[in-house]
Amino acid sequence: MTDAIVKTIEIAAPVAQVWDALTDHRKFGAWFLVALDQPFAVGGISTGHMTYPGYEHFPWESRTVVIDPMTRFAFEWPATGGDEEAIRNGVPEWTLVEFRLEPIEDGTRLTVTESGFDHVPEPRRSDVLRSNDGGWAEQVRNIKAYVEG
Repeated sequence: MTDAIVKTIEIAAPVAQVWDALTDHRKFGAWFLVALDQPFAVGGISTGHMTYPGYEHFPWESRTVVIDPMTRFAFEWPATGGDEEAIRNGVPEWTLVEFRLEPIEDGTRLTVTESGFDHVPEPRRSDVLRSNDGGWAEQVRNIKAYVEG
């Protein structure tokens, strides 16, 4: 079983514009469909709630671990995979989400990697991997559409 989800997409916009959409908490919320209570800060906790239709009651919590301007942004978050029982009970396992930006001729290559699933016990691991894999496929399309306007 894999320990990571990797999604890569090319966005027809400069790195600075993609970076801004990732690291400005309001812009991140617009394309990710989450209302965040505060800006991202290394070592800080980010809280809020989802605004994705049907999931508005789901809380958001993450810990920002890296902000390397224009190249890498990373946070950890609970490995719930949208499981309401896991959200209610809290989960001890967190995964790492990394966004890496690379300038390319026509804009920016964005690679999103979520790793750390090996710490999540079965059968939840398979469910979280499946859910998050589909979620990241949608989210890379969302940021592309948001940035390209």
